[in-house]
Amino acid sequence: MASLDPLARREFLQLLMATVAEHEVSIVLSSHLVADLERVCDYLIVLASSRVQLAGEVDELLATHRRLIGPRRDPRALPADHEVIEESHTDVQSTFVVRCDSPILDPAWTVEELSLEDLVLAYMSRARSGASTGQRQLSVLR
Repeated sequence: MASLDPLARREFLQLLMATVAEHEVSIVLSSHLVADLERVCDYLIVLASSRVQLAGEVDELLATHRRLIGPRRDPRALPADHEVIEESHTDVQSTFVVRCDSPILDPAWTVEELSLEDLVLAYMSRARSGASTGQRQLSVLR
C-alpha cells in the first residue's frame, strides 16, 4: 500500500473494509504505515528483531498503555505493575511509556493516551535497544 497515492490508499482500505463486512472474512495487512492500520485494524501484531514484540486487540492495547511525564524518576521506583516499555530523561523530567492494567493515581504524573503509532514505535525502540519484551517467545513447529 505504501506505493499508492493517499487517495488510492484510502479507497483500497475502504474496499477492504466493505469486503470484510460483506463476506465476514479476516484480512491480514503488513504495513509500516501505522496511521492507515489504525483506521482499519482491530488486532495488531508488532514484529521487530525477528520476534513478536506485542500482540492483541487494538482497543485493549491502547487502553493498557500510557505515557507518563513527570519529575525525574528511576523506573524501578514505579509501581511493580507498571511495565516500562520506553523511557527518556532530562535533568529534571522523566517520560515513560508504560503498560499497566490499573489506573495511574500518582498526581506527580501527567498521564497521556497513546496513538497506535506511538505504541508501535515504543515497542520497536525497545526491540532495537535489546530490552526484553517479557512475552513468551513463539516457535514454529515443523
